[in-house]
Order: sequence, then structure tokens, then C-alpha cells
Amino acid sequence: MLSIMTMNPEIEIKIRRLIFILLPAILVIASFRAPVRAQMPIKYNMSHQTDPDSVDVAYYGHKHFWRASAEVVGLNLGLWAFDRYVQHGDWSYISFKTIRENFKHGFIWDNDLLGTNTFLHPYNGNLYFNAARANGFNFWQSELFAIGGSAMWELFMEREYPSTNDIIATPVGGAAIGEPLFRASDAVLDDSSTGWERVGREVAGFLLSPMRGINRIVTGQAWRRRTTSGRVFGRPSFAMQASLGFKMMEVQGRMRKPFVGASMQIDLEYGDRFEARSTKPYDYFTVKAELQGLKYQPFLNQLQIKGRLISREILDHKNSSGSIGLYQNFDFYDSDTINTLGNKVPYKLGIPASLGAGFLFRDIERRRYVLDAYVHANAILLGGILSDHYREDDRNYNWGQGFSLKGGFNITWGRHRASLQVMNEFYYLWTWKGYKQGIDLSKEDFHTLNVMGDKSAAYFNVTEVRFDYRVWRHLYGTLVFKNQVRNTKYRDYPDVVSSTMDLRLMATYKF
Repeated sequence: MLSIMTMNPEIEIKIRRLIFILLPAILVIASFRAPVRAQMPIKYNMSHQTDPDSVDVAYYGHKHFWRASAEVVGLNLGLWAFDRYVQHGDWSYISFKTIRENFKHGFIWDNDLLGTNTFLHPYNGNLYFNAARANGFNFWQSELFAIGGSAMWELFMEREYPSTNDIIATPVGGAAIGEPLFRASDAVLDDSSTGWERVGREVAGFLLSPMRGINRIVTGQAWRRRTTSGRVFGRPSFAMQASLGFKMMEVQGRMRKPFVGASMQIDLEYGDRFEARSTKPYDYFTVKAELQGLKYQPFLNQLQIKGRLISREILDHKNSSGSIGLYQNFDFYDSDTINTLGNKVPYKLGIPASLGAGFLFRDIERRRYVLDAYVHANAILLGGILSDHYREDDRNYNWGQGFSLKGGFNITWGRHRASLQVMNEFYYLWTWKGYKQGIDLSKEDFHTLNVMGDKSAAYFNVTEVRFDYRVWRHLYGTLVFKNQVRNTKYRDYPDVVSSTMDLRLMATYKF
């Protein structure tokens, strides 16, 4: 329950829109002068990764515990002061009594919005995480700072009882968001640059990783010129494609009157997917984001991050490659009410904490095709999925644990002239801590109600087919079909099945 997560809904919506309006621009900036390598059909050019300079690794690898701790504490105090003296939020009027009550009562499942709990909280966790990352700590050590920052906020900085879901989502999801942003900032920063180029790089680095930007200003690194670039990850493989066009959406088979609006999708890949042996988290990761301008629908429709923690190559033949690894997953799908359909929400899914095994495969038949395939099996430590009945404060979803299965392939032929991608994702969530049968939720105090939602079991299945055809050089015409099905089996209510389809026609530029 962090400050930007508990502000009034209008301000929160403005902040969320601002973040995602900036997202495409930030990613474009992040790709500035970054080399790319053809590991996916979305890529066009190919170049080799450059290792970091040992001088840079030693210089920025020195750990500063007290400075990192001060930045985490300072962030919390600054957010609290904003809540207390600018927003005058009732949750921010803390005292020794509220702190004592927090410790005495313990953790509960809170009732904030899905976007607040499964995206904005992890984003705030990314700030804790990168305060440590910018001060020389590695991935795992920085996660401890994120846990500490989240615990400090939950126990000391609000008069609401500490949140079970937040203490999980904030640090775990924070690492999933934080490490890609930290590495993206590393790709644009250059300590050897000067003038307006240096200013532009520092601004881009600040937007991508604000805590790193603050740290560079405090230490003077933002303007100190060095003979080396200062990149602790060197020049990694990095590629992106951006698609822009129209989207038609229909619910429950009503194709006669589809909802039409704008759609933008960004796909990003970082690192070598077939590295022989990897033990550094997020040396390879992918990001997929879909933004939309569709009536009644949220601006952010989808955000997914897959980050490799460890891996090993298990297949290395002349035309075929394969690797297996442990991956962290971050998944977010969002829709909203469609007024002409009885004010029903088709689907919502937020999974900030998920971990599992993944297998990647490639087969190349020169001058004919390139086939990429993958399969992932994940344990879901924490996830939220839409409820048709639970309505407490801002929550209309159930918390749960479960698993997910993901698989797909992408085949490219005709020397990158055309490609076909097919993928399917299956999520299963079990809400095991429900409220008592017959209880009247309208008479319950949502501040103290400690349940995961309706006792239920739900699955969410996403199928997507995408076809790209090259029109001119890096420019492609793109057709995407996607189907989302949610099936929830309730203890106290009839089962509910919801189906949503969308069709997108877009122009895609492959960087």
C-alpha cells in the first residue's frame, strides 16, 4: 500500500496514463545506438555483443550499503510526506499507536485496484531495487533492499494494516521490472560523451531508472567525464519492434458490432537466448506491451516480462540450438466494462510473482526458413484474476496461487519476407481463503476483512496468431488475432465463462 498506490483514483489514472504514454518513447530512447542480433524473427540486423570494460565493472561494482539504505529510506519518507502534506490521505496520518497496531494485527489481503496491486506496487519495488543496483549490489542483493523497503512501508508508513499481497508483489515484481529498466539505462548512458549528447543520455537514463539517475546526480557521475563508457553490461544484443494500427474487439461472439480503436504493441528482446551457460539473472529477457485507445477500455491492455535467471545450452548442432533455464515471469492483462453488454468486465489478470522452467529451440534451414519455438511451465506465487461477485472497496478480483503453461512458435521464411507466430498461454489460479458462506459483504469493514476473495478456481487462456509480411525494408504489414477465455468455478455461485476476441491490423517497424 505505497503512496502512489493509494492516492485518489483520478490522480492515479493520470499517473498510469503518463507512465504508459512515455513507455514507447522511453523504449525508443533505450535502443539509441544499441547493436542488435538476429535471434528472433522480429529482428532484422545482426551484430555481436561486446563485453564490458573491466575498469567500468570495478568502478561501478563497489558496494555502498549506507548510501543505498539512505536512498530507500529517503524514498519512503518522501512518498509519505507527499501523501501526508499534499494529498492529505487518511492512511498517511501515522503515529506510534498506528505502528504498534500494525505489528499487533499483522498482515491482511488488501482491496486496492488490480493495476495498483499488480503493476504500480511492483513499479515502486523497482525503485527500491534500483537504489541498491545503482550502488554496486547485484540482482539478488538488491532484492533484499526491495524487501526491506516494502516491509518498512507496510509496517511503519501507513495507518492501514500491512498487506500480504504487497509484501510479495512489491519486491518480487519490482525485480522483474527493475532489472530490465536498469539494463536499459545502462545501454544509453555513456560516461565518455559530452555536451548535448551527454545531457540527452543522462535524461534518458533518469527516465528509465530514476533511482540510478538520482544516484548519479548525488555522486556527480552525471557530469563526470571518463575515458570509458561506464557500461557495466557492455554493448549487449538488443532489438525492438513497434506496431501501430487499428483494433477491433468483441465479447461473447458479438461480431456484428465490434468495438474499434487504436492499438500499439511493443516487443523487445535483450541478450543471447542460446548462451552456452548463464548464471547472471536477466542476461536474457523479453518484454511485450500492448497499449490501446479503445472506448471503455484501459490504456494498458497487456504487459509481459520474461527474465532468465539461469540457463544451460542442451542442443548445439549445425542448424539447431536449444537451451533450458529458470525464468521469472511478470504478466498483466486488463480489460474494463463494455456498457452495451450489461456492464460486465470480460477479463482481468495480474501475476507479479511467477517462476518456472523454460525451453527454447531454434532450427534453421538456410534459404528456406527459421523456426523458433518455446515452452514454459511456471508456479504462480501470487496472482489476481477477475471476480464476478467480490466487490470490496476498489477490488473486483480474487487473489490466488496456481500455475501457468506457455508455448508457441515463430516461423520466418523467404529471407525474412514473411513470418507466422502462434502462441498459447494457460493460467490457473486457486482462491483458497474465501469468506464464510452466507456472509453479507456489504456489512463487512473492508479495512479488516482478510480474505483472498470468492472461494473459487479459475483459468484464463490466451491464444494469439500473428502474421507479418515485409512491405519495404524494415516495414511490415501485420495481422493479429487474439482470443481470451476466462472460466471461473465458484463455491457459492454459478460458474461463469467469458470469451473475448480482438483483431488488429497494424504497420510494424522492426529495428
